[in-house]
Amino acid sequence: MLQLKTHDLETAPAGSVPALTEAKATFGFIPNLMGSLANAPAAATAYMAVAKAFDGSSLTPKEQQVVLLTTSFENRCHYCMAAHSVVGGMVGLNNEEVAALREGTELSDPRLEAVRRFTASVVRHRAWIPEEDLVAFRTAGFGPEQVLEVLTGVTLKTLSNYMNHLAATPVDGRFSGSAWVHPEEHVSVPG
Repeated sequence: MLQLKTHDLETAPAGSVPALTEAKATFGFIPNLMGSLANAPAAATAYMAVAKAFDGSSLTPKEQQVVLLTTSFENRCHYCMAAHSVVGGMVGLNNEEVAALREGTELSDPRLEAVRRFTASVVRHRAWIPEEDLVAFRTAGFGPEQVLEVLTGVTLKTLSNYMNHLAATPVDGRFSGSAWVHPEEHVSVPG
């Protein structure tokens, strides 16, 4: 495990302070993820820049959370699954949808399911997506712009998922009620 200090505005390297300030303004607090990313100003800055870009995508907030939860499920990230389970509920995903995403199972809403399946294909195939998966996504009403937006969301979550794997980032208290373990694992989660 990589030993990282979880920074705040007082202890962060100067180059990370703008990203942490933005995170605090955006989330109302500095998540442990951002405190850890702050060890490298480039990582903290990149995360916030990609997050802001993804927030401005044409995907709805619910679709965005499907991308982020699906990526985190596929990458088995305990921290991001807990955090986005909470955020997903805040943007309108219902309990059944959040539960399905946490289990990696089908969503009842066809449009959200198309996003989930396509995102899982992007992660599993490292974007060498089988043609039938691309056709299915396009048939569900998504175009090239949304293909690239899903890729943006996968990029955002892969950065945080991998950092959380390296550092075993403890889940913030605000998200601890949504602690998660991948269905195929039988171990306790850090934090």
